[in-house]
Order: sequence, then C-alpha cells, then structure tokens
Amino acid sequence: MSSTPSSVTVDSDEPDSGNHSGAAILRRVLVRNRRPLAIGTVLVCLHQLTETAVPISIGVIIDRAVETSDTTALIVSIVGLAALFLVLTAAWRFGARFIVTAMQQEAHRLRLEVAHRVLDPRGVRTDLRSGELLTVSTSDAEQTSWIADIVPRAAAALTAAVASAVALVWIDLWLGLAVLIGTPVILGLLQLAAPLITSRATGQQASIARASAMATDLVSGLRPLRGIGGEKTASARYRTVSRQALASTIGTAKATGIYTGVAATVSALLAVGVAGFAGYFALQGRITVGELITVVGLAQFIIEPLGLLASIPGYFAVARASSDRLALVLDAEPLRGAGSQTELEGTDLTLDGVEYKSLKGIDLHLPAGELLGVVAYQPQDADALVAVLSGQLAQDAYRGVVRVGGISLSDMDLRLARRTVLVEPHITDLFSGSLASNVTAGAGDAAALDIQSALAASAAADVVDAHPDGLDLEVTDRGASLSGGQRQRVALARALVAQAPVMVLHDPTTAVDAVTEASIAEGIAELRHEGAGGIHTTVLITSSPALLAVTDRVIVLNDGVIASIGTHSELSRGDVNYRGAVLR
Repeated sequence: MSSTPSSVTVDSDEPDSGNHSGAAILRRVLVRNRRPLAIGTVLVCLHQLTETAVPISIGVIIDRAVETSDTTALIVSIVGLAALFLVLTAAWRFGARFIVTAMQQEAHRLRLEVAHRVLDPRGVRTDLRSGELLTVSTSDAEQTSWIADIVPRAAAALTAAVASAVALVWIDLWLGLAVLIGTPVILGLLQLAAPLITSRATGQQASIARASAMATDLVSGLRPLRGIGGEKTASARYRTVSRQALASTIGTAKATGIYTGVAATVSALLAVGVAGFAGYFALQGRITVGELITVVGLAQFIIEPLGLLASIPGYFAVARASSDRLALVLDAEPLRGAGSQTELEGTDLTLDGVEYKSLKGIDLHLPAGELLGVVAYQPQDADALVAVLSGQLAQDAYRGVVRVGGISLSDMDLRLARRTVLVEPHITDLFSGSLASNVTAGAGDAAALDIQSALAASAAADVVDAHPDGLDLEVTDRGASLSGGQRQRVALARALVAQAPVMVLHDPTTAVDAVTEASIAEGIAELRHEGAGGIHTTVLITSSPALLAVTDRVIVLNDGVIASIGTHSELSRGDVNYRGAVLR
C-alpha cells in the first residue's frame, strides 16, 4: 500500500482573487486534501488504538496466563501481541506516508499560488517588499501546510486519550473519570494562551520577512553601495533589523517554550496521579495485578497524546499566522484592470499631464519611429518616469494618461499592453539556465537571425564568443557567474529580441567601457530604427553622450518638469547645465 503524489498545477490564466483569509486558506488546505488526509487520519488513529491496546493486552496476559501458569494461553497471547505490534507499525508507516505526502504537496501548491499571484501581469497591490514576498512563498507556505499534519495528529491523540479513558473506566470508574474530566479541563485552560502565541508568531514572521527583504535589497544593490561607500551604513541598518528579528524570535520561542513546558508538566501530573491512585486501589484489592500494570502502562502512554493535544494550539497558532500572511498576497487586489482593446493602432507615444512622485505634469509626444533621449538631472525623476511607462502602476497611483497609438495603457488588454511597451530597468536580473534561454526569455519563437542581430547590437556577442559553450553557457541565478557588464549586455539583448513597438531603456550601459558603449549606441539605433521601417519607438533614459548622440532629440527633466528640448548637439553647445551633466 502506498500513496501516489497527484499532479500539482495552477491552471487558470487569471489568478483567483476571491476570499483567501487565513482561516479560509486553512479550510481549503483540508478540503482539497480530504482523501489522503482521511485515509491517513484513519490509519494513525488505528495506530493509537493499537498503542492503547498494548498495555491492556499485557495486563490481560498477566491475569489470564502468568498468574494461572497457563502455557497455551501465554503462547497464544504472545502471538496476538506480536500481531498487534505488526498492525501498529504498518498503520503508522502508511498513515504517516499519506499525511506527509499531502502536507508536502500542499506546501508546493501554496508556493505556486503565491508565485502565480506575484507574477500576475495585472500586478499586486501590496506593501510587502520582494524579500517579504520570498518569505511568504517559502516559510509561510510551508508552515501553513502544517495544518494537514496538525489535524490528523490531533485526531490520533484524541483517539488515544478517549480509548485510554474508556479502558480506565472499564477497570475503575473513578480512574476513567479523572482522565475524561481532567483532559478537557487542561486543554481548555491551555487554549487561553493560544492568542498570545499567535500574536508572537505573527510578529516574528513579519520581522524575519523584513530582515529578508533588506538582505535581498542589499545583495542586489551591493555594487552601487560600494561605489558610494555606503557599506557601513547599510550594514548598520541590516544589523538593527536583524536584531529586531532575533529579539522577536527569542520572544516567540520563550512563549512557546513556557507553554509547552506547562502543558507537558500538567499532563504528566495527571498521568502520575492516575498511576498513584491505581496503586492504592491495587493495595485495597479493588483491581488486580494485571489491571494495575495496565493502568500504569496507560498512565505512561497517555502522557504523549495528552502532551500533543496540549501543544496543538501552539502549532495551530503558527500555521494560522502564516496563513494570514499568505492571505495578504492571495487576497491582494490587482494594481490594474484588464482593458478591452486588443489591437494596436500605432506606435506613437503620448504622455498627457503625467504626475507621479517627483514628476509635475509631463506633456510629451513621440511620433512613431522616434528615438528619444531623456536626461534627468535628479535620479528620482528618471525612476518615476520609468515606473509610469512600465504600465505596472495602479491607475489611481498617478495622474495623467499614457497612450500608445492613441490608446491608453489602462484600456489595453493585458497581453497587448505587455507586448506593446517593454521597459528594461536599470537594475536587471538574469535567471539560472543557458545564455540562450536568457536571451530568448519572453520571445521563445524568435528566429536565429533576430537573436544574432540582438546579440550584435547589444555587444553581447562578445560574451557568447568568449566562452567555448557559446549560447549554451550555463548562467547561475541572478547572473552571478557573469560580470556586471556582461549581465547588462545580455539583459539588453533580451530586450532587443522581444522587438516591442515601444521600448524604454534606463541606463543600459553603465557597466561597460566607452568603446563598447559607442558600439551599443550604434547597434540600438540601427536595429530599432534604421532597419525597422519606422515602426519602433525607443526611449533612452541616460546621461551617456554616446547614447544621446544617436537620438533624434533629447528632453531634459529638472525638478520634475521638462526644462529643455533639443538635439544632443544643440543642447551640448547652448545649455551649460546639460554640458555639466552629460559631458563631464
């Protein structure tokens, strides 16, 4: 007998945005795993019943075989006891297999659901940072799946407690009543501490997620931090957040430890009390020697299920806290709705009265086929413009309208919007896999000619030629096996292969030398415009003179507004501020 893992997939194109409260998520975990959990629960309950039967059987053997010196009865009893142990072992083995399989599959499903929600093209309206989302999709998904283990274990422990109490009632009414009454009283009192543990667990997971988020940000921004000498400041900030996470973890551990210790102590005292009274009753002749041994055996055995029942609220509190954090992502509203426009009517780009963060009403029109340079004297203006053009902001997050071919980005079908505008941010990541898979990500049907053209235009052909494996070269996660300049060129090639009608490049050449930068500038202009038949519109947000020299015109942003417009040559000759920012 074995359990067969079922197929785990997330099928829908549009992620479910229904009610995913913490309690609802836990119920859903149990419902969609009801079959394996039902089988596993029955088997582990059978295991506990046979465990309970062991001390009872030993007591019966002593009374009916040992004290009577009945050899035949002793042999039969030993064979029966061996069969009991066989059932006990098999029930636990197969029951645990069903339960653990369900729990691991559920953790996998939850990870997929979180990833699907985070990768929703509509975006996710949440304040959680990337590191926090990583924690939610890993440790919180894992801890939420514990409910698939908690319920069967609770059922098994309750089965053992009830079976032991029934056996004790059969031997002596008062011994049985002590367990039947004492167990719910203990559990009820201990349950009062569950909200405190839940609160501590929630705070702990939130603080750990904040530390993970900061660690992720620091690792991804290590190069610029070194450039500005900010390592000590960043290290101090992370040390503070890490200490807060440590203090929260220690506080949760203390609360859980005290709770578990009290629960185990009270459960043990109840078992010791039952055993003590049984010894007294045996001395009075109220129970036999075999019944005394049964009671003592049950008293020792019942400590474990009583302790488990007492600790269940603590485990449940952790699972509930994690499920609440999952709900923050799974229940988050999309940043933008899905428009109805499915056809593109042009590639001209228009910004009407755009206000976002530092931007103060940007009006701009790019005819189809234009190669526009943007110089931002303040970095926050460039970042804000990139965010608006990306189409990933909620419609109520900024004022104004962004149109392509006269159609607002918010009115476009999601697939059309993603296919129309491609924004390559300044900080980009590569994925583990081959160079080829990174270059063609998002454009799997790209022809070999298109790939080679993009590699040449981005100067990434040098990266390919530098390795014997060429495009089959394996790249580690985040492109860590490549230099900064190599990563930047491969990411640029990936953007060029997509052949988006409108492409926005934010500082695409900051990690390459001047000669390579000039080659890339010419490659972008040639690939996107000179040989594109006037259908591509490109925005280069940069202060690189090599890139700006190939643009049709340049706009300058200063304090959130368009300060000047002209060609690179005109601005270089007539604008002292421009010369200072670009020709330094």
